[in-house]
Amino acid sequence: MLSHAVYFTLKNRSPQAAALLVAACQSHLAGHPGTLLFAAGRCSHYDRQVNDRDYDVALVIVFASHAAHDAYQQAPRHQAFIAAHATSWARVRIFDSDLAHFDPQTFPA
Repeated sequence: MLSHAVYFTLKNRSPQAAALLVAACQSHLAGHPGTLLFAAGRCSHYDRQVNDRDYDVALVIVFASHAAHDAYQQAPRHQAFIAAHATSWARVRIFDSDLAHFDPQTFPA
């Protein structure tokens, strides 16, 4: 399994701009084949010294395989998302991780 975590810092860092990007993530990026978990949301203001909060929107998708992730990268909805929203991003950080264990029953997609 592969965890694909993306952290977007927006040029316009308003709550409204973040909410629009979350909605776009949900409409373009959810429901791709091989997805075990999909989540998108705004940066939490949970105040802990160890939290990195230098982002506006987080996207986490757990894929059943590397092949599912690779197909997602080329999918028309993913490509449309990038084309429509890339100009609004000041910075994007992507963390792909192989997962040793994941229970999809805990968090159904």
